[in-house]
Amino acid sequence: MISTGFRTLVYKETLRFYKVATQTIAAPILTAMLYLLIFGHVLSGHVEVYPGVTYVSFLIPGLVMMSVLQNAFANSSSSLIQSKITGNLVFVLLTPLSHWEIFSAYVLASIVRGITVGFGVFAITAWFAHLSFTAPLWILVFALLGAAILGTMGLIAGIWAEKFDQLAAFQNFLIVPLTFLAGVFYSIKSLPPFWLAVSHANPFFYMIDGFRYGFFGQSDVNPWVSLAIVSAFLAVLALLAIRLLRSGYRLRH
Repeated sequence: MISTGFRTLVYKETLRFYKVATQTIAAPILTAMLYLLIFGHVLSGHVEVYPGVTYVSFLIPGLVMMSVLQNAFANSSSSLIQSKITGNLVFVLLTPLSHWEIFSAYVLASIVRGITVGFGVFAITAWFAHLSFTAPLWILVFALLGAAILGTMGLIAGIWAEKFDQLAAFQNFLIVPLTFLAGVFYSIKSLPPFWLAVSHANPFFYMIDGFRYGFFGQSDVNPWVSLAIVSAFLAVLALLAIRLLRSGYRLRH
């Protein structure tokens, strides 16, 4: 049975970003549109990543997934750091909620924001190219797993950071590079050997590649391999986040 406290915390975290939808939803959609217009204009007609798939069509799923990931991370990380700095995090910690419930509430709200922004990006960008839905279940699975992973990473970053510049460093030096080097704008098969190996070590690549497979039925890696890697990565991060919550690391002063 789902507790009232858990539902309340999910509602609070969801309402938090809906109240400033211009900043949390509309702005990321506009950013994705600018990426599409710039890269699509420059490279459309010059690059064909998959046979029979235009570059703009290839680019759209990458932009959608990038938006899902970045906004899922932003939701949990910004909420936690704001609560720590303002001092109201104590009201969450004092509730009878278990560590699993606190973890699940933050991550679920992050998934909602990530999927909402991703759907908005797709709804706008889909007008610019023809997209097929070869395996829609894969699209849903990787979108949910990706949002859950970045929501969990955001929770870990929010626990670790004690001020906004530390959180910004986490995002700028880890999340953004991993996202941009994950094949959002290109196929990793076009990379030289060194960078190809680096991409295969990047878990974000498997999220985006598996997500893109759902549209075209083509990918750089077998989607089942991507699913296994992404699921294992989520399990490890979830266990780490739960352990940090249970220990009270940087949460109780």
